[in-house]
Amino acid sequence: MSTDDERPEASGVAPVPQTRAEMRAAREAAEAAAAALPVPERAQRDEGPAPTVDTSADDPRALRQAQGPRGEESVELPVPERAQRDEGPARRSSYEAPASDEADAPSSPRFARRSGSAEPKEPKPAKEPKPAKEPKEPKPAKAPKPAKPAKEPKPAKPARAPRATDSDAAKPSRRFGLALAAVLGILVLVGAAFGVVSLTQGPRISEVQVDPEQAINSSGSRVILTANQSLAAIDPAQVTVEPSVPFTVDAAGRGIGIRFTVPLDDDTKYTVTVADAVGAGGGPKSDLTTSFTTPGSSIFLLNRDPKKDDKIFDTVDLTGEQAVPVFAADKINDFRATSTQLVVTVEEDDGSHIYVMDRDGKNQHELPLPGEGYVGAIQVSERGGLVGYSYSDRELSDTEGRASVLVTQSLNDSNDEPQIIEVGDTEASIFAWQFVPDSAAVLFIDFDGALSLVDRSSDAGVQSLGLAANIQGISRGTYTAIVERLDGTVVELNLADGSEQPLAASDPDYGIASTITPFPGGTLRHIVARDENGIPTGQAIIRVADDGTATTLVEVASTESILQACASPSGQYAAVVIAPDMTKNPYDEMLLPLPQNMETHLLDLRTGEELVALTGFDASWCQTAPRF
Repeated sequence: MSTDDERPEASGVAPVPQTRAEMRAAREAAEAAAAALPVPERAQRDEGPAPTVDTSADDPRALRQAQGPRGEESVELPVPERAQRDEGPARRSSYEAPASDEADAPSSPRFARRSGSAEPKEPKPAKEPKPAKEPKEPKPAKAPKPAKPAKEPKPAKPARAPRATDSDAAKPSRRFGLALAAVLGILVLVGAAFGVVSLTQGPRISEVQVDPEQAINSSGSRVILTANQSLAAIDPAQVTVEPSVPFTVDAAGRGIGIRFTVPLDDDTKYTVTVADAVGAGGGPKSDLTTSFTTPGSSIFLLNRDPKKDDKIFDTVDLTGEQAVPVFAADKINDFRATSTQLVVTVEEDDGSHIYVMDRDGKNQHELPLPGEGYVGAIQVSERGGLVGYSYSDRELSDTEGRASVLVTQSLNDSNDEPQIIEVGDTEASIFAWQFVPDSAAVLFIDFDGALSLVDRSSDAGVQSLGLAANIQGISRGTYTAIVERLDGTVVELNLADGSEQPLAASDPDYGIASTITPFPGGTLRHIVARDENGIPTGQAIIRVADDGTATTLVEVASTESILQACASPSGQYAAVVIAPDMTKNPYDEMLLPLPQNMETHLLDLRTGEELVALTGFDASWCQTAPRF
C-alpha cells in the first residue's frame, strides 16, 4: 500500500472517489516509474531524512507505531498516507512515485498497466445517481370486519383424485368400460344360470310365515309359503299336512296360504307339502315342502281356599311342577283366558268386579259394568276381542231391576260402554248362552225358550233359530252347535243356514248324556248311571268319535262327582274335574257354589292315559264354568 496521498489537492472541486482497485493500479504505476529512475535518485529518495517522532504524545497506538513491531523506532507516516494504507486492499511493497510523476498520471485512474510506457485509459464518466423514488402514500387502514359466528365444522370431504390430463383420460375410461362390461357380463351369466336352474328345477320356497304358539290355542292359524316365482293355479288336492289336520287353501301369484280350521296339537312337528307346483309360465314341476314344531301346552287353574285368598295358577307345563300364581283375591268367582289375556270376576261387598290383565297378572284394568250388581257365566271371544257375561242388578224386585241380561263389551278398551243384547227392543233375560268359537257371534236362549243368534261385529240383527231347552256346546271351526230341543232330542244345528240333524248315538249306546262337549274329532259325553229308583250309582266321561265309536275315558263311583269335562283346543288332551268323597266335601257360599275340594285330571284323549291330577278347577281350556 502506498503511503503517498494520491488524491489531488483541494481545488474547490470535490475529488472523484477512487475504488481500492483504482488506488492499487495507481500505486503499481508509480512503482514502475520509480524503478525506471537512476540508482542514486532511488537511494536518495529512500534515505531521506527520518521523520520526527513525537514521544510526548500519550496515545499508546502512536507510540507502538513509532516503535515498530519489535519495539524499534519507526517513522510515523503522514495522516493521509496512514488513512490510505488502512483502507487499501493490499500491503505496500515499495514507495510510491515522487510527486513530480503524479502530475503526469490521471487524477483518478480506474486501472493502471504494469508497463510504464502504456498510457492509462480514460476513466468512464460516473453515472448520475438515479433520483430517489417518491414514497407511496400509505393506504388507509381498512375497518375490521365484524366477527362471524363460528360455523360448525363440516365433515371432511373425501380427497378428490387428481384430474387426469386429456392424454391420460383415455386409459381409465377404457379400463372402466372394460370393468363395466365384465360386471354386466357376469350378471347376465348369473341371471342366465338362475334361469337355467329355474327351468330345470322348477319353483322353490323363498319364505315361510307361521306362528306355532297361536296355532295350538285357536283355529284359523296360517302357514304362508312364498315361492321364488309366480305359480300356476294350485288345487287343494296338491296340498298335504302331516300329521293330518283339516285345512283350506288360498293361493295367488307367488303365495300359497294354508289355513288350519282347527287348532294344532302341542309339541308336534308338522310338515306341509305342495306337490307338483309349476311356474305360471310353465316348466318343470317341483314339490314345495316346509316343517315347523309347535310348543308345549299349559293351562290356568282356579284354586279356592276358605282360609286364604283364592288364586289362579299358571301350570307352565302339563306336569304342574312349575306352577306359579298369577292373580289372588279374597273371592274369585270365575275367570277365562285368551292367548294374551286373563279376564277375572271377583266378588266384593258391593257386588261383582271384572278385571282384565296380561297372562302373567300384570297391567290390570277394571271394566265398567252396567251398574252395581252381580256377574256370572263369563266367556271370551278372542277373535272378536269381546268379553260376555250375564248381569243382574244388586237391587232387584218383581217390578224393578235387570235380571240375567246378556252383556258384551271390549276387552281392550276400558272406556267401552257395556252393550246389553236386546230382542225386539227389549233387554232379554238369558237362560243359557255361548260365544261361537273364532267369531264375535253369540248364541243364546232367553227365558221364553227362544234360540237366537246375533253377530256383535255387524248390524244384521237377531236371527231366530227356533226353541231350545239347552245349548250343549259349539264345535270349533265348523259353526255347528249341539242343541237340546224342548222335546228332549239333541241335534247338530248348522248356524250358517239353520239346517240340523240328530246327534248320532254312541256305539255302544250309553244313553242320554247330561252334558256334551264337542272337540275336533268327536265329543266328550257326561253319563250318569242310575238305578230303578233314579238314584245315581256312578258317573263316567265317554269319548265318542265322529263315527260314533265310544270309549270310556273316566269313571267314578257314586261317592264322587264329575263336575266338568272339556278338551284342549285341538282335542289332544282332556281336563276332567272330579269332587272326591262328596259326603265330606261341603260346598262353598260363592255365586257359583262348588265343593271346596276339587281335582283336575289331565288325560291324553288319543290313548286314554292319565297324565297328572292337579288341585283346582275351571281349566282355561273350557269355554264355560262348571254347570249343573
